Amino acid sequence: MPRASTTSDAFNAVAEPRRREILNYLALQERPVGDIVESLGLGQPSVSKHLRVLREVGLVHVRRDGRQMLYRTNAGAIRPLHEWTGTFERFWRHQLHRIKERAEEKMKTVRSDFNVRNFNSRRKDDPHNNGH
Repeated sequence: MPRASTTSDAFNAVAEPRRREILNYLALQERPVGDIVESLGLGQPSVSKHLRVLREVGLVHVRRDGRQMLYRTNAGAIRPLHEWTGTFERFWRHQLHRIKERAEEKMKTVRSDFNVRNFNSRRKDDPHNNGH
């Protein structure tokens, strides 16, 4: 099955790492294109192209302020992405919990083995131990 166009939906649009960088940068406040270019170290034509894609799928809003175009994220459009990734967040949290439990069990076994070896070693070295 052919891959959908990057402009068809938010999931395809954010598959591009630079677009995710731009969304991260815009997450806290509205910014002009020039700030995005300067802060992310990308070329202006590239930033404009990525912003166009993000705007077409509804992930960013744009408004004109004089000659400047100001961009900001559209939290409502990002919500489906957040909800979808939340499934995996729960999965990884569960996996990490299981790893922690296994590590704690392993640590108990290691401590127990160490204590038994340490105890037996002390018994052999004990001058009061007559081999009994």
